Amino acid sequence: MLSSLQIENVAVIQKANVHFEKGLNVLTGETGAGKSILIDSINAILGNRTSKDLVRTGAAKAVIRAAFDDVPPAVLDSLEKAGYERSEALTLSREITAEGKSTCRINGMPATAAILRELCGGLININGQHDSVGLLNPARHEGILDAYAQNGAVYQEYYAVYRELIKVKKELDAIITDEGEKQRKIDLLSYQVQEIEDASLTAGEEETLAARRKVLANASTIRERISQSYALLSGGDDAPGAVDLLGEASNAIDGAAQLDSGLSATAGQLLDLYYTAKDLSADLIGRLEGYETNDAELDEIEQRMDLIYKLKRKYGDTVEDIIAFGQQAREELDRIQFSQERTEHLQAEKHRLYVLARDKAEVLTQTRLKAFEELNRRISGTLDFLNMPGVRMTLRHTRGPLASHGQDSVEFYISTNPGEDPKPLAKIASGGELSRITLAIKNAMADKDAVPTVIYDEIDSGVSGKAASRIGEVLKQSAKDHQILCITHTAQIAALADCHLLIQKNITNERTYTEIHPLDTEGRVDALAHIISGDHVTELSRANAREMLGLAEHETGD
Repeated sequence: MLSSLQIENVAVIQKANVHFEKGLNVLTGETGAGKSILIDSINAILGNRTSKDLVRTGAAKAVIRAAFDDVPPAVLDSLEKAGYERSEALTLSREITAEGKSTCRINGMPATAAILRELCGGLININGQHDSVGLLNPARHEGILDAYAQNGAVYQEYYAVYRELIKVKKELDAIITDEGEKQRKIDLLSYQVQEIEDASLTAGEEETLAARRKVLANASTIRERISQSYALLSGGDDAPGAVDLLGEASNAIDGAAQLDSGLSATAGQLLDLYYTAKDLSADLIGRLEGYETNDAELDEIEQRMDLIYKLKRKYGDTVEDIIAFGQQAREELDRIQFSQERTEHLQAEKHRLYVLARDKAEVLTQTRLKAFEELNRRISGTLDFLNMPGVRMTLRHTRGPLASHGQDSVEFYISTNPGEDPKPLAKIASGGELSRITLAIKNAMADKDAVPTVIYDEIDSGVSGKAASRIGEVLKQSAKDHQILCITHTAQIAALADCHLLIQKNITNERTYTEIHPLDTEGRVDALAHIISGDHVTELSRANAREMLGLAEHETGD
């Protein structure tokens, strides 16, 4: 249940702290006073899309906070699973900057708007002013039946099979092409596979070839450098080399070590250097033979790298890409060449899945037809009470090809008078009739979900008199099981409120300010009198307002 709503710098509302009660909460006020802003704020706190235009002109940011009591177990489970504190007292907050940036929190912990929508969508159900118009769209009727039937598990079973059916059908369609196209595909794939296989590529080959080419292209320089190094190590007739000098140094320090044992380690190290240098000298002279100029091998490498370059232009950026392309082409070629066997298998699988999907689609259909029978019975009873006797809904239903939603095509039809043929809602229902039909549907749907708070935004549009009174009674009855928030312009509904909130717009220093006040008995009398007679409130309208409140208290037992 929504217990309080704090609003700061949202459009014309500079600051408001609104407390709601159990039962029927009614909000009244002049058109343009800010009632829609209240709905926008609640939508924002639930993570729905918003904009920087919501921020009051001149303010750095808008802040919305909402507190909830007696949070449904399903919402608590979702919050706990997502890592948030499990608490029946829940606080949501959202800040929207003038630049359009949004910050959300759940019980003080950071969240995103998407997380708010996912985890907290089960707290409030908002029925807006355009829901009645939406009812005229047949595309929405199936969704209403599904919501009432609560057939999500049945639908998922059907959709899983349908998705597999579509997958198999796409693969089958791809195989069954005309023979000319098939042969062209075979020729192309055969050429590609042969060209890549003839190349006999190996992973890492290009890098290896490049390294060998570099060596062969610089063989003379490498030999020259090795010879130079060897000469410096081994020496010649004119001067001793590094090996000889290290030998003399080793002999000298060894002699000193005979006199001072503290030099033994140094003598050992120097002797190791001597033998290492001697081994290196021998290794270098042995390596010279490996760096002979080989123009034939260099030509072969150049030709091989040229082949790889040409293949890369066709099949990929690397040798590994070329090899992978060849493997895929081989697999596709095999599929096409052996497609007959695959085709027979897929056709059998398609038939099996189609039969299974039809069976599951029929189960889904039956849940919808049963749901309509139950829903229509509830709607008819409510419409009778709402001063629409004899109005009956029927379901125009046909079975069609399998689709993502099943096999059903449905549309609500209505007969407003006994003996008249049912016709589409759009051709029959007036604004006031649509409001009552919408309420009847929403009232029936409310019993099917666990959403504790239901908001009706001007559900009484186009309705007055006895019909408005009956709408109020339906809302009052529904408020026994749900917290109801209702924005209304009719005194009959407002008189039945457990909590009456007045939304007022004032202009101070050429700025518009909206305030929200809870009303006591006298305040309710004044508010009802204004609804009844407008700006010219008389004692008669006040007396009428008091009478309406008295009758409401008597009828509800308050």
